[in-house]
Amino acid sequence: METKAVAKYVRISPQKARLVVDLIRGKKAEEADTTLGFTHKKAARIVQKVLKSAMANAVQNPNMDENVLYVREIFVDQGPTLKRWRARAQGRATPIKKRTSHITVVLGEG
Repeated sequence: METKAVAKYVRISPQKARLVVDLIRGKKAEEADTTLGFTHKKAARIVQKVLKSAMANAVQNPNMDENVLYVREIFVDQGPTLKRWRARAQGRATPIKKRTSHITVVLGEG
């Protein structure tokens, strides 16, 4: 059995989110939650919310034992990029890309 949670259109770049996601891949769910709680990155709070959502989904399923959950799969995909412009010297403009992410957590029994 497995359970899943997804956060879409999160305003953080996928590159920064993947640094945090790599810390908890394959760990037990409780251990991963503790690790994220002590990680000093913006993405850690976001990933922790998605992890807790997946854990809550597992509790709602009567066939799953929430005491033996582990992070079976976790990945970050790139979402749409917001394009903005910054004024520069001599009437020029430079593009700014504000990247978004889709974070997916899959928990399994193990």
